[in-house]
Amino acid sequence: MSTQLDRPKNASEHWARLFNARRLGSDKLPPTQDSARSSFHKDYDRLVFSHSFRQLNQKTQVHPLTNQLGIRTRLTHSLEVSCIGRSLGMMAAEKLHDKLDNGLPSGVTPADVGVIVQAACLAHDIGNPPFGHAGEYAIRDWFMHSDREPILQHLSINERLDLLAYEGNAQGFRLLVRNEHHPDNGGMRLTCATLGAFMKYPWLATHSNNKDADKLTDDVQKFGCFYSEAAQLEQLAECLNLPRSQQHDGYARHPLAYLLEAADDICYALIDLEDGIHLNMLSYAEVADIFYQLIGERPDTITLPAQMSARQQLAALRARAMMRLVNAVTDAFVANSDALLAGTLSGSLFAHCDPTIKSGINQAKALAREKIFNHPSKVRMELMANQCLHRLLDAFMPLAWMALTKAPKPFEQQRLLSLLQPHLDEHRRVLSEDIYQNILNILDFITGMNDHEAYRLAQELQGHLGTIV
Repeated sequence: MSTQLDRPKNASEHWARLFNARRLGSDKLPPTQDSARSSFHKDYDRLVFSHSFRQLNQKTQVHPLTNQLGIRTRLTHSLEVSCIGRSLGMMAAEKLHDKLDNGLPSGVTPADVGVIVQAACLAHDIGNPPFGHAGEYAIRDWFMHSDREPILQHLSINERLDLLAYEGNAQGFRLLVRNEHHPDNGGMRLTCATLGAFMKYPWLATHSNNKDADKLTDDVQKFGCFYSEAAQLEQLAECLNLPRSQQHDGYARHPLAYLLEAADDICYALIDLEDGIHLNMLSYAEVADIFYQLIGERPDTITLPAQMSARQQLAALRARAMMRLVNAVTDAFVANSDALLAGTLSGSLFAHCDPTIKSGINQAKALAREKIFNHPSKVRMELMANQCLHRLLDAFMPLAWMALTKAPKPFEQQRLLSLLQPHLDEHRRVLSEDIYQNILNILDFITGMNDHEAYRLAQELQGHLGTIV
């Protein structure tokens, strides 16, 4: 950062640093608020109008390339998570205000905290590749293949792990601080508070994975920042005064990142299961049982209108469950605020809620794993997604190391480069002798596609007309 900030002397000053409106990538001081539209509202607007956010409209939430209307995409999921995140942020701030001796920091309102979490939630999946988590696995598997070893030898351990443990979370941070709006000059220039809340994993791949890349297993640990954006992570941590993690060499989470995580888990438990019913993967009774547990009441104590459809009944139960979860999570947030500031909180906020709530969330996740993620139709689509991304990587990735040879480029590589070039031009990049940066630029291109674009191009590269089934 351009200015060295003093260390906070008490909890109120610490929270003031965490709600910092300084924009990462900009030397300008945050403006004095002169309207109802704060710097944090501007973060939200910048995200909504960004190209990467629009691409989420046809990216997988759970079910790739589904023809079923009304099934959630990453866009609708992100909007739902942001709504819950706003409620969590506002309610947590109201309760925190009552706990702190001097209330919230001067100039910060519960509405401000709500929109910080709302904006962070809106962006939480913005770096996901096509086909969701299946896309992440496909990219990791491609780089783990023995054929890639000669190329990986040209990279440092930090650079290799970025690829072998590839993470959509790190791609999201790269989009926000480097690629969007101001390429290589601050990216979207969001406030430090919003970026801090966005960073569920404020550390590098080498901080959470075995540093011996040859021994990296399939049990890849999550991380939130590529080595290429390590400097931006350091600037963000300094701006927010994030403490060092006690588990590894990275930083502890921003406290509001726990609210983002809770909002995402609530959608997982209460909303994503509904899609399983619509696709005949789950029964109404299976999901309703979990909803009643999260509500904390027996079915015979809740009377729903007889004329309601099953979908309407689930919506009514979901609203009650959501109300209880928001209250419980924000209570846990305030009760553990000292540990959050110190960076010592163990587990998620749900781990510090009533045992029935923690159990209900875990049951929802287990049901999704058992009945949705292992459903034959989803497995078939994920295998297709894997083949699509491997075909794209097979075609485009050799462009990353073509500068190592002076031989003339074959016709196919020339034409592939012509497809990649508009992306490079837009982001003011060139393919150079830096293989790592070339690989990241090509991954920016491929992971920026939505499911339909990736499927269509993969089909065309195999000589087929790229139509969607």
